[in-house]
Amino acid sequence: MKFVMRERMFAIGEDYWIEDETGQRAFLVDGKALRLRQTFELKGPGGEVLAVIRKKMVSIRDTMVVERDGDTVAKVHKKLFSPLRHKMLVELADGQEWTATGDLIEKNYQIEGDDGVVAQTSRKWFRIRDTYGIEVDHPDVPLVLAVAVAVDELAEETRRDDD
Repeated sequence: MKFVMRERMFAIGEDYWIEDETGQRAFLVDGKALRLRQTFELKGPGGEVLAVIRKKMVSIRDTMVVERDGDTVAKVHKKLFSPLRHKMLVELADGQEWTATGDLIEKNYQIEGDDGVVAQTSRKWFRIRDTYGIEVDHPDVPLVLAVAVAVDELAEETRRDDD
């Protein structure tokens, strides 16, 4: 299943829609501006909260957590010793690990787990400025999209730190 994501041209507090491949609004990423830490809610088209993505306040590495119903279902963090910082680790609550590798800043990367490719992103699929695609090959689409939002936010922080 393919989705259209917007590049991180938004700031905390701005919202944006993730559209399916037919152009229909499928998920809303709702940025929460008045929070102590960076927080996003992934909502379904009816407004139901499917996941909460927030920056962990105290950690050795920059980390974002994905929560459902108050329980942490995934932690996304930069690899500690990745010299080019083009690798992130996703630790799932069930013990599985996914790895996001590729050009994270330019949105050309894939997320892989023990069973193969979970998702891949690319700007090349679209000609619209500030847009990229994500193809999800996993049954838990909201989890994968929430992880992609976390990867994007951490990659954007890396880009800002390098500027």
